[in-house]
Amino acid sequence: MGLFQSSNNITCGAEYLRAILRSPVYEITKTTPLQKMEKLSLKFKNIILVKREDYQPVHSFKLRGAYSMIVGLNKAQKLRGVITASAGNHAQGVAYSADKLGIKSLIVMPKATVDIKVEAVHSFGGKVILYGNNFDEAKSEALILAEQYGYTFIPPFDHPAIIAGQATLAMELLQQDAHIDRVFVPVGGGGLLAGIIVLLKQLIPQIKIIAVESEDSACLKAALKVGHPVNLHHVGLFADGVAVKCIGIETFRLCQQYLLDDIITVDNDAICAAMKDLFEDMRAIAEPSGALALAGMKKYIQQYNIKNERLVHILSGANVNFHGLRYVSERCELGEQKEALLAALIPEQHGSFLKFCQTLGSRSITEFSYRYVNTNIANIFIGVRLTYGLQEKIEIINQMCNAGYEIIDFSDNEIAKLHIRYMIGGRPLKYIEERLFSFEFPEAPGALLKFLQNLGTHWNISLFHYRSHGTDYGRVLASFESNDSNFCFEKDLINLGYSFHEETNNPAFHFFLRNYK
Repeated sequence: MGLFQSSNNITCGAEYLRAILRSPVYEITKTTPLQKMEKLSLKFKNIILVKREDYQPVHSFKLRGAYSMIVGLNKAQKLRGVITASAGNHAQGVAYSADKLGIKSLIVMPKATVDIKVEAVHSFGGKVILYGNNFDEAKSEALILAEQYGYTFIPPFDHPAIIAGQATLAMELLQQDAHIDRVFVPVGGGGLLAGIIVLLKQLIPQIKIIAVESEDSACLKAALKVGHPVNLHHVGLFADGVAVKCIGIETFRLCQQYLLDDIITVDNDAICAAMKDLFEDMRAIAEPSGALALAGMKKYIQQYNIKNERLVHILSGANVNFHGLRYVSERCELGEQKEALLAALIPEQHGSFLKFCQTLGSRSITEFSYRYVNTNIANIFIGVRLTYGLQEKIEIINQMCNAGYEIIDFSDNEIAKLHIRYMIGGRPLKYIEERLFSFEFPEAPGALLKFLQNLGTHWNISLFHYRSHGTDYGRVLASFESNDSNFCFEKDLINLGYSFHEETNNPAFHFFLRNYK
């Protein structure tokens, strides 16, 4: 903090450069590698490089800024201790930095913070106070405690010392590769972006800097639109590392002064696809905000047809909640435009299931949900694997509509993808004598058609659910309307050749789905 001497409280570019060059962050941080992503470079016809901030001791760039500010406190401030509010990487950076310096640290976290994040702060020597239902309430409590007990509040992004610490990442970039054409930077409150822009634009201004925001928390885009920081009414929490309602005052000033080159926003599906890219190319498991810059880079390359450039994106963090990977796995295919989610109406009669699939042709089906509605019509929810993206989806929809089916595209409907797809079903309006079976399908084109050709033309299917999970077999749940020909039905089951097990007496089926006389 002593490095910043401006009497007018505005830190000039020269002061920032001096603070960055003299930064003590390397007392505890690492110079993280800049690595080439071979597969994506080949795919997008550019040299794509990733700055691996997941290699830091707290698996995030946030350590740079936290240590930069805390180490610069005076003796009296260090004796009283530090406090911050955070539910993520900044909390760990503050706790780790304070512990290394022998300083007391308090971290105020919202009550709903998951245990893994609370335990991480504890492991780095921080004391956790759970308060409030969201970040804003936690921050208010932290500021009250700071005033009451004399702690120094360590902000997550909007302070010159924090910005200078984050800027050491940009200094490393120039040392590792001075021929970069563009840098893609994830944005929450803007501390990392401000640090990168204040260094690069003073030293090598021809390097273009592209800000990347989540569509659910695009506070910088909103500020640029009106010319000053503004509060968003709502932010999404999937990419929680950038879930900030308002860009920082100082960070926004630097973006304006040093002329940020461009900004792009991406949705959650694109972030999930980028997380998959990082794993497949680098075996890195990024958190959603950690993959944000790559998601923006991919979209930017395609949008502006960029080729033969050296492009850098920052893997900003890897403190991922393991249980969230299930969601990522579900959504990355949509983000890559490799899957379409469609709803359709089909006649409720023998063979209609089969006819629908025959109209689709040899395309691979990734999901198929169905439940008997009435004697005339059935609603189905279907996922279809796409080989060449959006244009193929349009062709499929047109093909099915031309065949007389009413089709609704749910590929971009967030509620359908998050909730409705799993809630399709319920009890039939009339009593049906049903038998319920679980099957294991081989994951191969034609597996569903074979099932329908062997069973769907002879027996009335009253419930069906299938979802591909990337294994070599798919799990299917199906029920059939029972009649007096059970011997023939069981013979057809055996002839099908798929592993199956009867679940008619399963209590979940009786409780949630079956109707009674």
